[in-house]
Amino acid sequence: MDLISGEMSRILGRYFGFISTSPAEGENATFSAGRLDALNEEIARAAARTSGNYLGEQHPDGYWWYELEANVTITSEYLMLLHFLGLYDRQRDELIARHILNNQRPDGTWAIHWGGEGDLSTTVEAYFALKLAGFDPDDPPLRKAREFILKNGGVESCRVFTRIFLALFGEFDWKAIPSIPVEVNLMPSWFPMSIYRMSSWARCTFVPLSIVLDLRPVRPIPRGARIRELYKVPDKMPSLSPKKLSTFSWKRFFFILDMVIKAAEDTPLRVFRNKAMGFTERWVRERQEPTGDWGGIQPAMVNSILALSSLGHDVSHEPIRKGLEALERFTLEKEEELMLQSCISPVWDTALTSLALLHAGLRKDHPQLIKACRWLASKQIFKKGDWSIKRPGLEPGGWAFEFENSWYPDVDDTAVVLMLLYRYADDGVIDRAKLDRGLSWILGMQGRDGGWGAFDVDNNMRILNQLPLGDLEAMIDPSTPDLTGRVLELLGQIGYGTNDRAVKKAIKFLRKTQEGDGSWWGRWGVNHIYGTCAVLCGLGAVGESLKAPYVRKAVRWIKDNQNQDGGWGECCESYADPSLKCRGASTPSQTAWAMMALMAAEQEIVEEVIRGVKYLLKRQKDDGTWDEEWFTGTGFPKYFMLRYHNYRNCFPLMALGKFCQRSRSRGLGQ
Repeated sequence: MDLISGEMSRILGRYFGFISTSPAEGENATFSAGRLDALNEEIARAAARTSGNYLGEQHPDGYWWYELEANVTITSEYLMLLHFLGLYDRQRDELIARHILNNQRPDGTWAIHWGGEGDLSTTVEAYFALKLAGFDPDDPPLRKAREFILKNGGVESCRVFTRIFLALFGEFDWKAIPSIPVEVNLMPSWFPMSIYRMSSWARCTFVPLSIVLDLRPVRPIPRGARIRELYKVPDKMPSLSPKKLSTFSWKRFFFILDMVIKAAEDTPLRVFRNKAMGFTERWVRERQEPTGDWGGIQPAMVNSILALSSLGHDVSHEPIRKGLEALERFTLEKEEELMLQSCISPVWDTALTSLALLHAGLRKDHPQLIKACRWLASKQIFKKGDWSIKRPGLEPGGWAFEFENSWYPDVDDTAVVLMLLYRYADDGVIDRAKLDRGLSWILGMQGRDGGWGAFDVDNNMRILNQLPLGDLEAMIDPSTPDLTGRVLELLGQIGYGTNDRAVKKAIKFLRKTQEGDGSWWGRWGVNHIYGTCAVLCGLGAVGESLKAPYVRKAVRWIKDNQNQDGGWGECCESYADPSLKCRGASTPSQTAWAMMALMAAEQEIVEEVIRGVKYLLKRQKDDGTWDEEWFTGTGFPKYFMLRYHNYRNCFPLMALGKFCQRSRSRGLGQ
């Protein structure tokens, strides 16, 4: 559908109803006509291009689904898994190797995100995958990588998961890897070390991994695929910890405890081992979806397959076969390379894209939007998952991120889906009673601190991040400002205000977690721009006073950190280095977040937002899309970053649409 050719006014009038034709009441007419009208017309043309592109990309079933890019460890581990299972395929290895090589940096390393520095563990996994695929250590890509690895401590300095994948092939000593006694899986939910104290992603990863760590399987590989050349000291068993530990710290305590556990592993003291192994295998099998997925994420799926294989099941075993089929659906093949995604995001992409199209002026009754809403409604989950351990009396009703993930719906997806579907609750398109079930589920997931986490309630036992296996610092799922702000935005949209109990508790949480400069940390997007946007949009929606000092402080922080080109940007390194907060090249998605934050927290459209609009318009391509190579999403802050390929388009479209809506009803700040 060509939305920008031919009779421009007729087409724009049909699809986009936001062109201002007269100044808003109280504005200077000359100033408004000369600035807002012209700008709105330019935005209308830009929005038409983007919207037309989206309408052409919708799946016949009604959803949108875009690539979710991580780093090469995900694809490297896929190759390792297939080799571990004996599923050697030369053509597939070549496609995977090409993907790995295409992401190698000029210095021979691999990073955890585009534009990042070389990362040791990522580089080791890529190197090993290439050797399994048949590369020679003297090949230039491997030679350069090896120099970096040895210079930075060798294999001995790698993270835990890299060590585990190497140990599966005899390239790392199992004794130098922290243990997870399978007996831990028997602990009741109230016990401090219960698996239900872990985040959902850690739980569905570490439970099957406990079988692997107990059985310690090793698959032989050709001599040429071995990587002894990556060891600084090849004949010495590596230390359990690659880093020096403080004398008095929980981290040191847990490493000492791990040594005690190791000493007991092969003794008769483990009277509950067999019971625990049986329980753990049943737990893993129960959580496999009918489609073969586990938890909707690569680590859970790979480790569950490894666990079942370690127990003696071959690739014809139905859970393994279905698990491999599910993983294959996570793969993308393009330009003669093959990559595996860490996760897939159709629910998230569909909800965000639909909201962006609505904000941009697409008719609410447009058949493609109706189809998207009905598809989303069909994905609501009415089964109790792991979250119900903490909330046994709460009825289910949430949404997950993926096509199938009934055990782990999340607050973020549920909130955004409901922001969309509640707009249709009185139109006969959606069953309002089911939407109210979703809302009740979200309200029931509010934590004692007033905030919301992603998948669980009060999942905040921070000491778990000090476990030897917790070196990614992602063992828990506590309440975060960005998710709390998102829920407030939903609640405000459907009529909740600052006098409602849940809102009061949430605002108290947000005021407590605001940082000294006025910003909020972003758990699921990079970084403080994302967190501050979510919070201000939420506060604005529930009617919090925009004159409140803490709100004005956040607004001033966003304005003060606008780049010279009119955009905003923040690098992934800001998670590790606070001095880099809101420092980075401007990106379309982060610029859109900052603009929406300011529009939510300002009575007028301010000059900083105008500059943001111009940045987006200037950088839009002819096909209506934007380029964005930087990663602006995160799985585990500091350690695992994500590039949502939909963010570069849906958020700019949403921000531009909101700008036009606001410019019709409010003045332009001077």
